[in-house]
Amino acid sequence: MSKAIENLQGAMQRAAAGRPKAGGFPYLAEMLRRAGVVRNQWFLPACQSTYLTKEGPVVIQGTPLLLGPADIPPFDPEALVAALRLNQAGQGTFPDFLEAAWRAGVVRYDVDFAGRKVTYYGCNGEEYIEAYPAVEVG
Repeated sequence: MSKAIENLQGAMQRAAAGRPKAGGFPYLAEMLRRAGVVRNQWFLPACQSTYLTKEGPVVIQGTPLLLGPADIPPFDPEALVAALRLNQAGQGTFPDFLEAAWRAGVVRYDVDFAGRKVTYYGCNGEEYIEAYPAVEVG
């Protein structure tokens, strides 16, 4: 196992141990930033996540949301914001959020840990950008 993978997994474990149920993403993001993660890119519906870290890039292949051909839903920023607010309130699971983001037409999203923002993309170049707050972690 590489230093990059060990470092990333350690940061994820520490974040999971102290992350609040509601509003937990900024806590996770800060733990990853402190561990040297610069960017995180998610690709839907594949659920492939790439972490660009100071120790080197790491990819995690999650369980895809679908198999075989599928029409890509149209980009719907209102549905995306609704999914974000549910997730931020601690309602549902992360896979629930990924499914809702896909149904809202998100094919990729990019987390910028230094800039504290997430950019969500549709397949035709549409985008929605949302900043997240800085948090203190112990």
